[in-house]
Amino acid sequence: MANTTEIRLTETVKAGGCASKLSPAVLDKVLGRLPRQNDPNVLVGFDHADDAGVYRIDSAKALVQTVDFFTPMVDDPYTFGQIAATNALSDVYAMGGQPITSLALVCFPEKADLDILQQILSGGLCKMIEAGCSIIGGHSVRDEEMKFGYSVTGLIDPARVLTNGGAEPGDRLLFTKSLGTGVISTAIKKKVAKQAWIDAAVTSMTTLNKKAAEVVIGHTKAGDQRPMTDDLFAVHAMTDVTGFGLIGHSREIALASGVSIRFYANRIPLLEGALECVRAGHVPGGLKANRDFAECVVGYEGGISEETKSILFDPQTAGGLLISVASEDAAELARALNAAGVPAVEIGEVLPSTKPLIAVVS
Repeated sequence: MANTTEIRLTETVKAGGCASKLSPAVLDKVLGRLPRQNDPNVLVGFDHADDAGVYRIDSAKALVQTVDFFTPMVDDPYTFGQIAATNALSDVYAMGGQPITSLALVCFPEKADLDILQQILSGGLCKMIEAGCSIIGGHSVRDEEMKFGYSVTGLIDPARVLTNGGAEPGDRLLFTKSLGTGVISTAIKKKVAKQAWIDAAVTSMTTLNKKAAEVVIGHTKAGDQRPMTDDLFAVHAMTDVTGFGLIGHSREIALASGVSIRFYANRIPLLEGALECVRAGHVPGGLKANRDFAECVVGYEGGISEETKSILFDPQTAGGLLISVASEDAAELARALNAAGVPAVEIGEVLPSTKPLIAVVS
């Protein structure tokens, strides 16, 4: 859909996409002070540092709930709306849920061109329709810095919730997208991104994690009361890699599961232009905040380049799924994902708890 305005959305905000979120250090400090609730139906709450909350309705049904909104990371309003919807839906998919309804969240300048707002909403609607998720309302406020996103509600079987805890030593780690949307978005804002970089990043950020989640959930071994057959995959944990970067979200898996993680740097897929952006200094503030917070648990082995180290902390917008699967099922799950059009690759493995918490080897 063509842009009807000459205004560059990225020029109207200080930081774009998930790079505009609060530092993980800030969230960790504040959320750690809040008291825990005692509702037994809260299966996953805010104290879990997981992708979404899960609330049990009965023995066969639970709600998955999440909210996500941010500033523009691209200049085209329609594309921005698509990315915002894709990103908000991702948290439900990462838990193994099926999105059913959503509420739009709009922050928009009072005197801005309403055609821009219409295009943003249209882009979001397009992706919600693709996901089979109904938009049933929303809320708006006047704000000089434009922001957009959704609160999304999904359904899930309480016995089949995939959290960021549960990874087991020996598991293999599969990843379904490429890193680099944060640094490329920064290059877009600076007007120095090559069109090929923009195209690749936009394709990634507007690709739903729906197919990937359907493959995983359709083949995942369930709880003890369910029969298990040879064609099922033992997926133990799953998360989507978004604002805290690959290392930040891996840290959450490691801590929640009581394990350590090893990544192989040369296997981690990168978007075209990602390393060039880092070398040129197109580094978002969110990357620096992520690195300041989480690099203390990382050990590097084998001469990892500075550019590669940086990209591991890049805040991703609508990033891929990081899947912890039993070693005997990893290759077959990767093949099933690839057959569904999902570019899944094995990038690491889960180890018994040790130091460093996360090792990155060449």
